[in-house]
Amino acid sequence: MRKFLFLITVTLVSLLPLSAQSIYDFTMNDIDGNPVSLSKYKGKVVMIVNVASKCGLTKQYEGLEALYKKYKDKGFVVLGFPCNQFMGQEPGTEAEIMEFCTVNYGVTFPMFSKIEVNGDGTHPLYKYLRKTLPGGGSKSDIEWNFAKFLIGRDGKPVERFNPRTKPEETAASIEKLL
Repeated sequence: MRKFLFLITVTLVSLLPLSAQSIYDFTMNDIDGNPVSLSKYKGKVVMIVNVASKCGLTKQYEGLEALYKKYKDKGFVVLGFPCNQFMGQEPGTEAEIMEFCTVNYGVTFPMFSKIEVNGDGTHPLYKYLRKTLPGGGSKSDIEWNFAKFLIGRDGKPVERFNPRTKPEETAASIEKLL
């Protein structure tokens, strides 16, 4: 009987989903809708940012692109995740978002499909990021567009920056990880 219960327990435990250990455990859709395993960025320092085209902070695209260009040859990448949860500031389609970013800010860093970062529809990646680095205050919610998560070469979140932190203000933290 003990052996039987042990087998049932082992079987049930093996069926439970593993909790994420790093960003490498996630697959996201790129801006064209293609699945991309974030393990593609293994060994790189990554900045994950929820972005929006019609936000007072949209000019941060410029700073994010400058960081990407400055450090990409040293193993740094920015990953942009459009989000329309903050006053509808990212209403466009993925094609419109990409055109806006390219034409207005010359964005060349990888962009992904729209996701939710708060609430019932929060994407599992953001659940993981928020749980790992809850931020200030009583809730771990993302405060607004352009919240930034800096990820170490091991795929684990290292530092969270609030939306008002300008991309260039994160350079010292990036350099420490490179």
